Amino acid sequence: MTVKAFRRENGRVGVRNHVVILPVDDISNAACEAVANNVKGTMAIPHAYGRLQFGEDLELHFRTMIGTGANPNVAAVVVIGIEPGWTKRIADGIRATGKPVAEFSIEQKGDFETIRAASWAAKEFVHMTSEYQREECSISELWVSTKCGESDTTTGLGSCPTVGNMYDKLLPEGITGFFGETSEITGAEHICQKRAINEEVGERWYKMWKAYQDDVIFAHQTDDLSDSQPTKGNIEGGLTTIEEKALGNLEKIGRTSQYIDILEPAEAPQSGNGLYFMDSSSAAAECVTLMAAGGAVIHTFPTGQGNVVGNPIVPVIKITANPRTVRTMSEHVDVDVSGILRREMTIDEA
Repeated sequence: MTVKAFRRENGRVGVRNHVVILPVDDISNAACEAVANNVKGTMAIPHAYGRLQFGEDLELHFRTMIGTGANPNVAAVVVIGIEPGWTKRIADGIRATGKPVAEFSIEQKGDFETIRAASWAAKEFVHMTSEYQREECSISELWVSTKCGESDTTTGLGSCPTVGNMYDKLLPEGITGFFGETSEITGAEHICQKRAINEEVGERWYKMWKAYQDDVIFAHQTDDLSDSQPTKGNIEGGLTTIEEKALGNLEKIGRTSQYIDILEPAEAPQSGNGLYFMDSSSAAAECVTLMAAGGAVIHTFPTGQGNVVGNPIVPVIKITANPRTVRTMSEHVDVDVSGILRREMTIDEA
């Protein structure tokens, strides 16, 4: 089984060919957006981070920025930061993949000179990467992530099992898969632990999940996840408990698939092809971003009532089994599996 994709310098394959203007910090957003405005075919990715962070939080920022630029859907990167130290660290991390990278720091140069020089570099990258061609690649080279959102009764019955069926079929073909949403496994943790490839991996997964319980739930002396897990939208859609939501969530990994390792947020897999659990938020934008920074080039997104989240570098494929969502949010629906609920198709056929 093959797919047309872009082969990158480090051997990975991507399904997009972006030239990204990447800010190191929030105060470099304006310069990056100015460059993207100057040079057609480039894309700035503004964000609110990179200042007053420290410890693990700062390391996660670096990992996310480097991983975003290193993603195989990105052909070349212009990195812009306020000062040279952190700018170089992120640029060097991306440069390790072998792809073209240019770096610019605003201090001691000013906005105008930085924007001018970065625009020339971006223009050269667009000329260069526009000549890149897709080639025939094995489907085993794809890294595919999943996270659901705006879940309702139809999610666990239709769209999540459809993604699980995809994993059951494609993981044996050699793809690499990601799933996560640590808080959303609550109530089905015993099932998730047993889906590990062996006892050691399962114990590490449980230790990671338990740390969330200890550091967040018990530390704040609450078991009240009201308006968070499940959300009001989940409840209105028919999911009344976190346990119910968790069971539907796990449908995304299919009936036979086993995860082989645990990843930190935005961490790239190191244990070969297979399914991985990433310790990640259940918030859609954060989770998709972290998995893209970990190297996923396609994201599958089961939804019940419809979720509009996307990602600048990774295509987010929306799947729904809710007939009303298909009607009312058709511009956001890529795969309609509502026939499952009408008994017009089976999950295997979807």
